[in-house]
Amino acid sequence: MASSVSVLRRPVLADRVIARSLVTDGALVVAGAALTAVLAQVAIPLWPVPITGQTLAVLLVGGALGMARGAIAMVLYAIVGALGAPIFSDASAGWSVLLGPTGGYIVGFVLAAALTGWLAEREWDRRFLGGMVSYLAGSAIVFAVGLPWLGFTLGLTVEQTLVSGLYPFIVGGIVKAVVAAGLIRAGWFFASRKQG
Repeated sequence: MASSVSVLRRPVLADRVIARSLVTDGALVVAGAALTAVLAQVAIPLWPVPITGQTLAVLLVGGALGMARGAIAMVLYAIVGALGAPIFSDASAGWSVLLGPTGGYIVGFVLAAALTGWLAEREWDRRFLGGMVSYLAGSAIVFAVGLPWLGFTLGLTVEQTLVSGLYPFIVGGIVKAVVAAGLIRAGWFFASRKQG
């Protein structure tokens, strides 16, 4: 019976570093939302979609916390920002941001954190290449939700949508996946050495 329980828990990096409890789960979810809020302010202004550090935060949060906590952290981020805290890019806030042209990317954050967390629970993040694939997939999910939303809200053609919402972000997305894979892999390395 004990072995089936451990299989169901599927520990991720956060579980290796911090003892799991309801309190620590809540603190990690809040910390994940806070990291996303902070990296949202690291931005290069573009219209209609700025280049920000948010996606890097999403990948790190999903990879470190796992599917459920990662997704909940992104839901918390979206709700707190929609309710008026200036935590979206360029210190923006409100339902108008969430329902506006870039809102699809924020919704995509939830699914991306869930996917990267699910893959982390299956140990994809333990090796650099697996982490890269996981984080590129997470980035693709953000675009899969964000691009149609952007095109619809602004009435753009497919080509205009890609020029505005995808092409400027390809290189940055690859760089973010590399950084996330490296950081999470380094986290596993140091966590293993500490316990070993």
